[in-house]
Amino acid sequence: MAIQIGDKMPDKLGVNQVGEPVLATMLRGKKVALYFYPKDNTSGCTAQACNLRDNYAELRKAGYEIVGVSVDDEKSHQKFIAKHDLPFTLIADTDKTLVEHFGVWAEKKMYGRAYMGTLRTTFIFNEEGILERIISPKEVRTSDHAAQILK
Repeated sequence: MAIQIGDKMPDKLGVNQVGEPVLATMLRGKKVALYFYPKDNTSGCTAQACNLRDNYAELRKAGYEIVGVSVDDEKSHQKFIAKHDLPFTLIADTDKTLVEHFGVWAEKKMYGRAYMGTLRTTFIFNEEGILERIISPKEVRTSDHAAQILK
């Protein structure tokens, strides 16, 4: 069953782009926008990441920590961060533990072909690590995502 409003953030989120563990305790005291995206260096994912980068100071001022998650590996995340100068952590969920826990690993269709992939979704946690809001795949606007988080 996917995580729901009122649920706590999992204790261990995974490993970041340099292989270090990302734990819920490291994020306590901050609001967290945990955003799931399909793939590094694709057009929509790049637009979303760059919008968050461009508005990062405003997000931080409002008390947010931004953490991105995809099933890409650490090396892919490192290249994505370097290419677009991203100032936030990216989790390499290569074993799909997090995408499955959050219910965002699902069947997708493109050009009539069905495949499994990540549904672009953002989960907003409060300072105590409790889920307060979900920005669903139909709602996410990649080029204006920071404003959606700040709303």
